[in-house]
Amino acid sequence: MTSPARSPGSAGGDPSLPSTVARPVEHELVVKKSRFITLLHPVTTVAAAEAVIARVRKEHWDARHHCTALVVGTHADQQRSSDDGEPSGTAGIPMLEVLRHRRVTDVVAVVTRYFGGVLLGAGGLVRAYSNAVSETLDLAPILRREVMVEVTVEVPHAEAGRIGNVLHEWCATHGAVLEGADYAARAVFRLLVPPAQLVPLEADLASASSGTLSPAVGDRRVVDVPA
Repeated sequence: MTSPARSPGSAGGDPSLPSTVARPVEHELVVKKSRFITLLHPVTTVAAAEAVIARVRKEHWDARHHCTALVVGTHADQQRSSDDGEPSGTAGIPMLEVLRHRRVTDVVAVVTRYFGGVLLGAGGLVRAYSNAVSETLDLAPILRREVMVEVTVEVPHAEAGRIGNVLHEWCATHGAVLEGADYAARAVFRLLVPPAQLVPLEADLASASSGTLSPAVGDRRVVDVPA
């Protein structure tokens, strides 16, 4: 996913798309002497999630349990969980429910438990594993997702500086992103534009160029922006 910087005029993420985490976050929770060490790690495939889980197992080889939950896919299409030896339904599913409730995807949660000698009971385990993931999510930097349209604008080199400034200012006030420019026979500016801003872009570009320039609309893309 592309991760453009949020511009001041940008609206919130697409409400139909789940969010994701920007980077790995680790947090420890102690409940009745048991240590619950949670790692949230961004991933984009089940295979990548399994690699993270394997690494945690190797790092904490002496722990009793490594319970997991993962959600991947733009629309949270794939979801899995594991109790890893805890009583059925007391760890993986509660962890997964937190991820679902908080509407995040492309993330794996691994909760490593070092048993402290005090039995927590089924209810206590559900609360502990749920809280472990929830508290770690509270610490995680969140990226919201938006659907943007790829747009290019071809400009004669003599006008590239002026139009480049126009596009930069326009993006800053319309929730768009100026990704960059390529220079060949003509200068080609590359933008990511919210679908609702395509018509205003065409009108404003025509106004700035006396009707000589128009945007070329390309594919739609899901991009990550800071929450």
